[in-house]
Amino acid sequence: MVAEGTCLLCYSIFVTVVALLYILFDVNYFLRIAFTIGWGKLFDKRKKIDESTEIYGVCTTQDLDIFLKHMNNARYVRDLDFARFHFYERTGLYDEITKAKGHVLQTASNIRYRRTIPLLNAYKVTTKIVYWEEKTLYIEQQFITLSDGFIRAVVLSKQGTIGLNVPEIMAKLTGKDISYRPTPPEELQDWLSSMEKSSARLRKKD
Repeated sequence: MVAEGTCLLCYSIFVTVVALLYILFDVNYFLRIAFTIGWGKLFDKRKKIDESTEIYGVCTTQDLDIFLKHMNNARYVRDLDFARFHFYERTGLYDEITKAKGHVLQTASNIRYRRTIPLLNAYKVTTKIVYWEEKTLYIEQQFITLSDGFIRAVVLSKQGTIGLNVPEIMAKLTGKDISYRPTPPEELQDWLSSMEKSSARLRKKD
């Protein structure tokens, strides 16, 4: 009886702790990050910094929007985090960031939804660096359904850094001169221009 009572108490404590964790934190978010990085370490090949990485997903009932037909907009943005963490780890970028004791922050993003991802459709998210500046990385990501290869959404992200010299890190990872920069895509240039205009307008209000 004592043993049974102890087991029941332990089980009750465990259930309570798990329930509290789910109430206080987005537990599934952290589990997915751990799974994505762990899977990459075990089964995915290392990538060069100028190559694309891929992660995979399926639109489940938990991803649906209010009409219960296709993935909601917030889920796209959530998956972008998982894909970026995977990219950082697989390309060695994360190692260089930690060596320099720096940090990376998502400072802006631009997403274009071209077509919905329906329920139970499998897809992949590709990630690649398209440009960088002294303190900034620019990443392009795409959501591609596996059944037809159609690019369902395309995203540009601006990654601000703290305590990092980005050209120095990229020179180390690419093996090229520190002055090297890839040619920025035309749509990235337009987006950068729009952000400058937005900043100028908001500064006037401040």
